[in-house]
Amino acid sequence: MADHDPELEAIRQRRVQELMGQRGGAASPQNAGQQKAQEDAKQEAEERRQMMLSQILSSEARERLSRIALVKPDKARGVEDVLLRAAQTGGISEKVSEERLISLLEQINSHTSKQTKDSEASQRP
Repeated sequence: MADHDPELEAIRQRRVQELMGQRGGAASPQNAGQQKAQEDAKQEAEERRQMMLSQILSSEARERLSRIALVKPDKARGVEDVLLRAAQTGGISEKVSEERLISLLEQINSHTSKQTKDSEASQRP
């Protein structure tokens, strides 16, 4: 009976790996390590992004942007991208106030609605 224990253990290990693969888990320790490294890198990049935003936005503007993100995450992400690019190129010399953020949002909305109208007009026969 003791002779079968290593064989039985090998079968169990293979079965566990199969089940993990079916659940979307990592099939090998190397894949798990790579996946964890990627997740850590994404989290670190997001933390840097949030830190930069907190440095360029007033608390009121940050709060407004986070409320927008609850409803329209894509739009909030786009606004964040615009703000970060402006900060990196020296376009922002002081913290962005809530009023300035609202103005930026209005500009983006008018630009987006103009593009939508243009594309609708080009689709008409």
